[in-house]
Amino acid sequence: MSAPNPTPANDPLLHGPHDPEHHPGASYALEPDYVEALTRRVLSTSGETAEVFTPLTGQPMAHIPQSSEDDIVEAFARARRAQAAWARTPLDERAAILLRLHDLVLDRQQEIIDLIVWESGKARKHAFDEPLHIALTARYYGRTAHQHLDTERKMGVVPGLTRVEVNRVPKGVVGIISPWNYPFTMALCDGIPALLAGNAVIAKPDAQTMLSALLGAQLLEEAGFPKDLWQVVAGPGSRVGTSIIEKADYICFTGSTATGKRVAHACAERLIGCSLELGGKNPILILRDANLDKAAEGAVRASFSNAGQLCVSMERMFVADQIYDRFRDKFVARTKAMSLQPGLGWGSDMGSLISQDQLDTVTAHVADAQAKGATVLAGGNHRPDLGPYYFEPTILEGVTPDMTCFGDETFGPVISLYRFHDEADAVARANEGQYGLNASVYSQDGTRARELARHIKCGTVNINEAFGATFASIDSPMGGMRESGMGRRQGSEGIHRYTESQSVGTQRVLRFAPMLGMSDEAYAKVMTLNLRLMKKLGRA
Repeated sequence: MSAPNPTPANDPLLHGPHDPEHHPGASYALEPDYVEALTRRVLSTSGETAEVFTPLTGQPMAHIPQSSEDDIVEAFARARRAQAAWARTPLDERAAILLRLHDLVLDRQQEIIDLIVWESGKARKHAFDEPLHIALTARYYGRTAHQHLDTERKMGVVPGLTRVEVNRVPKGVVGIISPWNYPFTMALCDGIPALLAGNAVIAKPDAQTMLSALLGAQLLEEAGFPKDLWQVVAGPGSRVGTSIIEKADYICFTGSTATGKRVAHACAERLIGCSLELGGKNPILILRDANLDKAAEGAVRASFSNAGQLCVSMERMFVADQIYDRFRDKFVARTKAMSLQPGLGWGSDMGSLISQDQLDTVTAHVADAQAKGATVLAGGNHRPDLGPYYFEPTILEGVTPDMTCFGDETFGPVISLYRFHDEADAVARANEGQYGLNASVYSQDGTRARELARHIKCGTVNINEAFGATFASIDSPMGGMRESGMGRRQGSEGIHRYTESQSVGTQRVLRFAPMLGMSDEAYAKVMTLNLRLMKKLGRA
């Protein structure tokens, strides 16, 4: 992405090269009118834009309007006005909009997938995961709205005389800072429960993938959400992200651990809550009784979905010594057989990395490992013949602690294989390092695998599956332990984070003070007898 450029205020914000005959990167990848309809959703009066390019071909796609500080102030003003009215909207009406969103996303999935592929370079089958996940999320929260948000009766201190209710009060305006790797689902999935809970959202998508997020904002409005309830701003995270944190009532951030720590510190300064889904160095364990064909197939998806640019993707594989050689051969053969076909069509097993920065990181990790003695069993090469940032799915063996990829997150299509003999040792090695996001265990003994999972320090563990069993089960919480984050998306935790719990107690007849001339000492004795009686009756 280039540095922001000043443009006239009335410009369609699509300036760029116009001579494809003489320059292969001169034509835009997308229709200018389509792009303009999306980019006008960015609240921007700065006159500045930032050009973005597709990783598929390097062609320019759009000039994204950049938001000034005044624009961000205005975005919050609009959002707060909209939120005040939205919080009074009946819950059934809010839920109905989510169910309309479910249908709309499925109906428009081809358009959504096309845009995701253009922006991210991922394979079409991996782009399909995004509208799928948003449809699942919208349907789940649309169907369970009352379960999560209705006023709940709690047990009062004095049976029959103390009535206690807990209300779920919306936070207000939620700031959502989303990443580029899943540009449609990450832009929307955390905001959907925030809206249902009665909040407004200020969204700051990653600069590299603004268009997918803007299409999501358009679909929210088409489904029936009030226009000003979801504001989109754009610009450098150091400026725009910081401004959002200074003004929001809650922050949801998905990104690197280093940035997440800065976000947490800034939120702590204001005493506002935040949820952070951060980095990982995720382990997959192949136990001695695993079905080798199923494990090898799952390992390919676990390692190379979205070219490894997936927060829950696997980068460390621990294989039981008894099956190591046989499994390795099957895994390597499946990896080498993967189809790499850049473009919008179906049939490709893995797409491109998104940028030169990602390519540089992956290339450096593999080169460092090779230079220090690791063996490349598959892949290991940049493939400019397929696209500017394409890198082959890569399997490493013999990775040691002095190699960068041993403990640092690669966030690319690179996985390291390790032998183990003792399962306790495998778990201990899986728990090494500072991360704890996702893990996978392959075994034909589900009971034993689930027991093993309890000892793995990760927020999600998938048995006989890479990541979909937990990530697609919206009723279950998803998030990281240790330096992989704090808070959870999905399930009740994923919506309750956007609310304040308010306890309302109503007392009848009995007051919590001496009555009818009773002395303080007598009152204390009566209350003591009452406590002992309640215990005998089994009351909590």
